[in-house]
Amino acid sequence: MAVAAVALVIGSASAWYFLLRDVAISVNGEQVVARVNAPLAEVLEEHDYFGAVPGRLLSVGGNVLEERGGEPCAVSRQGEQLAPEQVEGARIQEGDVFTVADGTDTEEASTEETQEIAPGIHRETGGAIQFVSQWGKAGSKRVKTGEVSGETAEEVFEEPQDMVVSSVNPRPSSGKYVALTFDDGPSSYTPQILEILKEKGVRATFFNLGSQAQSNPSGSRAIVEAGQDLASHTMAHRNLPTVDRDTLRSEISTAADALSEASGTHPQMIRAPYGAFGDTEWARSGDLLSCNVLWNVDTCDWERPGADAIRAAAVNSAFNGAIILMHDGGGNREQTVAALPGIIDDLRAKGYEFVTVSELMSMDDRIPEDVANGTVSMPEEAVLPSV
Repeated sequence: MAVAAVALVIGSASAWYFLLRDVAISVNGEQVVARVNAPLAEVLEEHDYFGAVPGRLLSVGGNVLEERGGEPCAVSRQGEQLAPEQVEGARIQEGDVFTVADGTDTEEASTEETQEIAPGIHRETGGAIQFVSQWGKAGSKRVKTGEVSGETAEEVFEEPQDMVVSSVNPRPSSGKYVALTFDDGPSSYTPQILEILKEKGVRATFFNLGSQAQSNPSGSRAIVEAGQDLASHTMAHRNLPTVDRDTLRSEISTAADALSEASGTHPQMIRAPYGAFGDTEWARSGDLLSCNVLWNVDTCDWERPGADAIRAAAVNSAFNGAIILMHDGGGNREQTVAALPGIIDDLRAKGYEFVTVSELMSMDDRIPEDVANGTVSMPEEAVLPSV
């Protein structure tokens, strides 16, 4: 009995010492009495956080949702800042020195997801040869959605790399060169033009329509067999900026397939109808072609101004590296056929040599070899801009 009584006294004394006695602590330089081992959070609440102003609850976008919805106060113990979870777990010890300051703002609870950022596009203008000189790469961002506000906020981890389309007028470093080009064939006029080119020993570039190649496969095949350059003028000569993405890609890819089936050559080089191929078209279909070829000299032969006028337009406007536009299809091309021998003779008399567009591109170091050769392949890590 005596032993039990002593144990009870000792136990009670221990409980009093470790759990029940009051101790002095310092809060913001003033002495405060609190129960030893009491939860710090309870002491703060009992004293109304010692006058600290609670922080605000903010949305993920930084807007105030509740003026007093943030952390109730900020607490340091023995000069060491306590995190909110440390405040919840802390207990009072004799001699503690606390600093209690205004609470910090708190951001609402949110969900997070990582999203891809599509690249943009930068397109140069002014040149007849347009090609991708830098492929686009995707970036990434974290998107937070507030559970209270429904707002979203973004944080970019990696900036995207824009697609760059260069625009170049070929500049052969020596000699004088021009490229004759013919659009809208093959047609009944194509064999006549090929015969003139053969007689004159001239190489040229033919931008065939896929629809024409399907109806006249021997015409496209004859171009290749004659050693001339075969390229695409799309499938059906549609104004590409007016069509949707799927139609645009079909105009390019089905034309290439039709030309390949007709001639055995699968061209990557295209000439967009009307020369219309802007940012949107490059962003939607840049992976399908090596280059878009415009022109520097327009003979306006499609207007049928007369053979002499066509001849004069080609000869008088020519310069080193010029790409000359004519047509072997799309209408009556008798005047073009009649003008061609004189065009060749006059330009030769001025010292010009005739090359294909591919050959002309290979004479300019600014134009990559795979563009000139028509062997461009979009890298696996590259992505097209989103438009």
